[in-house]
Amino acid sequence: MTAFAPATMLADDWREGLFLGRIETAEGPTPVLLKDGILYDMSGVAATAAQLVADRAFDVSQGQALGDLESLNLGADGAPQLLSPVDLQCVKAAGVTFAVSAVERVIEERARGDAGKAAEVRAMLEGRIGGGIRGLKPGSPEAMVLKQALIDEGMWSQYLEVAIGPDAEIFTKSPVLSTVGWHAEIGVRSDSSWNNPEPEIAILADSHGEPVGASLGNDVNLRDFEGRSALLLGKAKDNNASCSLGPFVRLFDASFTMDDVRQAEALGYKLALLPGLLLMATIDACDAALAEVRRNHVAPTPQGGVAETFRRVGSDEWNALRQRFNAGARATKVA
Repeated sequence: MTAFAPATMLADDWREGLFLGRIETAEGPTPVLLKDGILYDMSGVAATAAQLVADRAFDVSQGQALGDLESLNLGADGAPQLLSPVDLQCVKAAGVTFAVSAVERVIEERARGDAGKAAEVRAMLEGRIGGGIRGLKPGSPEAMVLKQALIDEGMWSQYLEVAIGPDAEIFTKSPVLSTVGWHAEIGVRSDSSWNNPEPEIAILADSHGEPVGASLGNDVNLRDFEGRSALLLGKAKDNNASCSLGPFVRLFDASFTMDDVRQAEALGYKLALLPGLLLMATIDACDAALAEVRRNHVAPTPQGGVAETFRRVGSDEWNALRQRFNAGARATKVA
């Protein structure tokens, strides 16, 4: 098996950051923190990553040092395996939030590939709202004027409702303990012939929607199912091993803030939020997404018995659980 190489898998300044993760040891899934290049077992402080976040138990002096990350060879034969950095969170997602892209797609469809006609349609719509489409804010008065203009022109669709309307499209992406981590196999339904990975930036939040860190994710998507009907979104998005996260979550501190995350927007990534994973089109939509989670998606914090039960699950039982999640999926190895 391939060993995890921090120098190539993490940011250049990884030894300066504070990271949250999970590894699989002989005692079962174990929450860990990474600081100054040293990995710490935090299971004596919190049984799960969810509890670690809820308690803000990020003091590595309370954990057990396992050694320098580069020398641990995580993922190699006989060494602890890297797991998804989250455990008891239910993963939520929000889609179709590229407002400008959605409107432009409708314009292109109306113009049928004619650039001149597209410019005419765009100019007409911008005339209705009194400004450029590119500066449009979903849910704003200008967006509502544009909505009416699109309806009047017979160009409205249900996708535009969530792209420029006041309400984000929020759905369940992945249930508890179903995300997979670094170098794990992702699941693709065997009856899907058109599918793709969707790289995301993930914002880790506590159960009250307060952001605590950022990670990377793969929102595996089945485009043939989603394209047939919006009502098939569940089949397109929520399947065995259809969400991968990791390798770690970099926790916010003085050296790493939301502003650093915003700089990644130029890479074309979306934003994701845990728990739930709230996949947003732009980083600046984060505040609205977090507010929605606080209002309607607050998750209970696992306590005592439940958390301890998951920590005590042995490797054999954990492997069986993971295999059950992967059963029936056509798996594709990801780096």
